[in-house]
Amino acid sequence: MENPNREAKDRTGVIDVVAGDPKTGEVVLVMNEPNAWDGSDEQLLALQERFNAYVSFLLDGELAEAHPELVGKPAWIELRCAQMPDARALEFLGLIHDQLAFQEIKLEVIVTNDPPPPKATA
Repeated sequence: MENPNREAKDRTGVIDVVAGDPKTGEVVLVMNEPNAWDGSDEQLLALQERFNAYVSFLLDGELAEAHPELVGKPAWIELRCAQMPDARALEFLGLIHDQLAFQEIKLEVIVTNDPPPPKATA
Protein backbone atom coordinates (compact mmCIF):
# COMPACT_ATOMS: atom_id res chain seq x y z
CA MET A 1 0.00 0.00 0.00
CA GLU A 2 1.38 3.41 -0.93
CA ASN A 3 1.97 5.92 1.84
CA PRO A 4 -0.54 8.80 1.48
CA ASN A 5 1.95 11.23 3.07
CA ARG A 6 4.63 10.47 0.48
CA GLU A 7 3.22 13.22 -1.72
CA ALA A 8 3.68 15.77 1.08
CA LYS A 9 7.25 14.60 1.64
CA ASP A 10 8.02 14.80 -2.06
CA ARG A 11 6.82 18.41 -2.01
CA THR A 12 8.84 19.59 1.01
CA GLY A 13 10.76 22.24 -0.98
CA VAL A 14 7.82 23.26 -3.16
CA ILE A 15 6.00 26.55 -2.55
CA ASP A 16 2.51 25.97 -3.97
CA VAL A 17 1.60 29.64 -4.60
CA VAL A 18 3.41 32.95 -4.09
CA ALA A 19 1.33 36.08 -4.58
CA GLY A 20 1.13 39.71 -3.67
CA ASP A 21 -2.25 40.71 -2.25
CA PRO A 22 -3.09 43.97 -4.03
CA LYS A 23 -5.66 44.95 -1.36
CA THR A 24 -3.32 44.69 1.62
CA GLY A 25 0.11 44.90 -0.01
CA GLU A 26 1.05 41.69 1.80
CA VAL A 27 2.85 38.63 0.48
CA VAL A 28 0.87 35.41 0.72
CA LEU A 29 2.35 31.94 0.39
CA VAL A 30 -0.26 29.22 -0.07
CA MET A 31 0.42 25.68 1.14
CA ASN A 32 -2.05 23.01 0.00
CA GLU A 33 -2.72 19.95 2.19
CA PRO A 34 -5.06 17.68 0.21
CA ASN A 35 -4.56 14.60 2.40
CA ALA A 36 -6.86 13.62 5.25
CA TRP A 37 -5.41 14.30 8.70
CA ASP A 38 -4.35 11.05 10.33
CA GLY A 39 -2.63 12.31 13.48
CA SER A 40 0.58 10.50 12.59
CA ASP A 41 4.05 11.68 13.54
CA GLU A 42 5.02 11.26 9.89
CA GLN A 43 2.33 13.66 8.67
CA LEU A 44 3.19 16.28 11.30
CA LEU A 45 6.90 15.98 10.50
CA ALA A 46 6.18 16.47 6.78
CA LEU A 47 4.06 19.52 7.65
CA GLN A 48 6.85 20.93 9.82
CA GLU A 49 9.36 20.42 7.01
CA ARG A 50 7.09 22.24 4.58
CA PHE A 51 6.62 25.16 6.98
CA ASN A 52 10.40 25.32 7.44
CA ALA A 53 10.78 25.56 3.65
CA TYR A 54 8.17 28.33 3.44
CA VAL A 55 9.78 30.35 6.23
CA SER A 56 13.21 29.84 4.70
CA PHE A 57 11.83 31.07 1.36
CA LEU A 58 10.59 34.24 3.05
CA LEU A 59 13.58 34.96 5.28
CA ASP A 60 16.66 33.58 3.53
CA GLY A 61 16.64 35.57 0.30
CA GLU A 62 14.77 33.21 -2.02
CA LEU A 63 11.73 35.50 -2.12
CA ALA A 64 14.02 38.42 -3.00
CA GLU A 65 15.51 36.45 -5.89
CA ALA A 66 12.22 35.14 -7.26
CA HIS A 67 10.01 38.17 -6.57
CA PRO A 68 12.03 41.32 -5.83
CA GLU A 69 8.86 43.41 -6.04
CA LEU A 70 7.53 41.67 -2.89
CA VAL A 71 10.57 42.23 -0.68
CA GLY A 72 9.94 44.10 2.57
CA LYS A 73 6.18 43.55 2.53
CA PRO A 74 4.37 41.87 5.43
CA ALA A 75 3.94 38.14 4.82
CA TRP A 76 1.57 35.39 5.77
CA ILE A 77 1.22 31.69 5.08
CA GLU A 78 -2.15 30.27 4.17
CA LEU A 79 -2.57 26.54 4.80
CA ARG A 80 -5.43 25.23 2.65
CA CYS A 81 -6.71 21.91 3.98
CA ALA A 82 -9.24 19.59 2.39
CA GLN A 83 -10.55 18.73 5.85
CA MET A 84 -10.54 20.19 9.36
CA PRO A 85 -7.23 19.30 11.05
CA ASP A 86 -7.48 16.72 13.83
CA ALA A 87 -6.71 17.62 17.46
CA ARG A 88 -3.00 16.79 17.17
CA ALA A 89 -2.61 18.82 13.98
CA LEU A 90 -4.50 21.77 15.51
CA GLU A 91 -2.22 21.77 18.53
CA PHE A 92 0.82 21.58 16.25
CA LEU A 93 -0.50 24.40 14.03
CA GLY A 94 -0.96 26.51 17.18
CA LEU A 95 2.72 26.03 18.01
CA ILE A 96 3.71 26.90 14.43
CA HIS A 97 1.48 29.99 14.58
CA ASP A 98 3.24 31.17 17.74
CA GLN A 99 6.71 30.58 16.27
CA LEU A 100 5.82 32.39 13.04
CA ALA A 101 4.57 35.37 15.06
CA PHE A 102 8.13 35.85 16.37
CA GLN A 103 9.17 36.36 12.73
CA GLU A 104 6.19 38.65 12.08
CA ILE A 105 4.66 36.09 9.72
CA LYS A 106 0.95 35.38 10.06
CA LEU A 107 -0.64 31.95 9.62
CA GLU A 108 -4.15 31.35 8.39
CA VAL A 109 -5.76 27.91 8.04
CA ILE A 110 -8.52 27.55 5.42
CA VAL A 111 -10.65 24.39 5.39
CA THR A 112 -12.10 23.80 1.93
CA ASN A 113 -14.17 20.71 2.87
CA ASP A 114 -13.10 18.93 -0.27
CA PRO A 115 -13.41 15.15 -0.20
CA PRO A 116 -10.16 13.33 0.61
CA PRO A 117 -8.18 11.89 -2.33
CA PRO A 118 -8.93 8.26 -3.13
CA LYS A 119 -6.77 5.71 -1.35
CA ALA A 120 -4.08 4.12 -3.50
CA THR A 121 -4.21 0.37 -3.78
CA ALA A 122 -1.27 -1.91 -4.36
